[in-house]
Amino acid sequence: MAKLKVTQIKSTIGGKQNQRDTLRTLGLKKIGQSTVREDRPEVRGMIATVAHLVTVEEVD
Repeated sequence: MAKLKVTQIKSTIGGKQNQRDTLRTLGLKKIGQSTVREDRPEVRGMIATVAHLVTVEEVD
């Protein structure tokens, strides 16, 4: 199964609470931090919620 590398590139300051919670659920706490997640519909939905705060790349 494909994996996605999600990297936080912007701050959550001034953002909505659900966006902060979504980043925390993805495992991101600081700008520049990355996590690798499986490419699943649930993860894609979380990424869509915070698309303006993260970058996503496919990893094998």
